[in-house]
Amino acid sequence: MSGTSLARGFRVEANVVGALILRELHTRFGRANIGFLWIFGEPLLLAIAVGALHSAQQLPLTGAARSVPFAIGGYALFIMFRSMVSRAETLLEANRPLLNHRFVTLFDMLLARALLDLGSTIAVLALLLPLAWLVGYADLPEQPLLVLAATVLIGWFSFALSMVVMAVSHESAFAGRLVHPLLYLSMPLSGAFFSVQWFSPGVQAALGWVPTVPIFELLRMGLFAGYPADHAELAWPVTCCALLTLLGLAGLRAVRPRIEIN
Repeated sequence: MSGTSLARGFRVEANVVGALILRELHTRFGRANIGFLWIFGEPLLLAIAVGALHSAQQLPLTGAARSVPFAIGGYALFIMFRSMVSRAETLLEANRPLLNHRFVTLFDMLLARALLDLGSTIAVLALLLPLAWLVGYADLPEQPLLVLAATVLIGWFSFALSMVVMAVSHESAFAGRLVHPLLYLSMPLSGAFFSVQWFSPGVQAALGWVPTVPIFELLRMGLFAGYPADHAELAWPVTCCALLTLLGLAGLRAVRPRIEIN
């Protein structure tokens, strides 16, 4: 493929995904009240509520860790994960007619929604963490780039898993019904609401096999000065993200010919 053809393909993809993002904003939030700003308002309100609940809590952690940014960061990233994965089950039904357009693919639908959720999460963190600092409940992030890297990695993992969920849900309604309860069961194991250093060495080793746990540890390294890097090894999470991406792409390609377009 020539460089000109590749550039043209990227432009077409960017235009398609951009149009799908605008459509998603309109269909999900409409134009009433504050409209598309609700994409920031929903996670913002929840993160504020969670931070307030944890404002008086003292965390048994190494380093300059404080409870409010600990809670805000964990909840914001888990909300993004839950949103991307849970909506993948119903995304196809809501957007099936779009497949009549030859440039629109299942991948594009999922990517548009993932970018929307990722962007809103980054915006919420960029607003709430400095706000918590201003009112005295947090310090500024020690390494903001690590916070951003952790957010992007959770976004990648969530997007890759959403592709698998869409493909599996199309083939099995029963599997689709399991998505929501499994997401709730994943909450205590995700790493969003605990620190690995709270547990014994044996439990720490087991938690290292949960792909999201090292990413949340990376998040806290970025948030807090002196937070230990012992459990933030990213080789396993990145491997899982890559494998899920390949599996998801293969799954979408396999189910696409069997989708009936009205």
